[in-house]
Amino acid sequence: MTQERILRVAEFDSRVCQYWLISGSLICLFSIVGIPLLLLWLPLGMYFSRRYLKSVQCVLTHKALKVKKGVLVKTEKTIPLEKITDTGTRQGPIMRAMGLQTLTVETAGQSSTGALVTLTGIIDTEGFREAVLAQRERDAQNGSEPVSETTGATEPSSHSNAELKELLTEIRDVLQRIEQQGKQKQDR
Repeated sequence: MTQERILRVAEFDSRVCQYWLISGSLICLFSIVGIPLLLLWLPLGMYFSRRYLKSVQCVLTHKALKVKKGVLVKTEKTIPLEKITDTGTRQGPIMRAMGLQTLTVETAGQSSTGALVTLTGIIDTEGFREAVLAQRERDAQNGSEPVSETTGATEPSSHSNAELKELLTEIRDVLQRIEQQGKQKQDR
């Protein structure tokens, strides 16, 4: 199994912990039931937000975006670049005041509404977003051949023309057999 070449690793701003703490505190303050919980939220929120931030990883390779996160429930997702339909940024008033943004990633065929992945606090969110979109575009233009970020040159494909021709011939033969089986069933 070959290791995929890493193009870019997202770094996260430590101010995102303060943002989560402030957001949770505001929710507690605006709900009557939450005011007593505020005393629990401050120490627990601070602890868990730091642990969560340490667990978040986002890596762009030449073929996929890999995301790992979670403290109690660990989540790991590998999103092939060709499946990404949109990446966006979101920034509310508190985030704007703190200089933070949220990156959202949507994919083709995802079962839920909204973003498949949401990452808050990436340093240079716009730059990371542009890197993902640019690599997705390169991947689509070069027939999934990786492109070197430093030289911009296409790396050689791991499949030779003979291997591709053999694979296509095999696919054609399988499709012909399926078609013949379908005709035999119709004749019965």
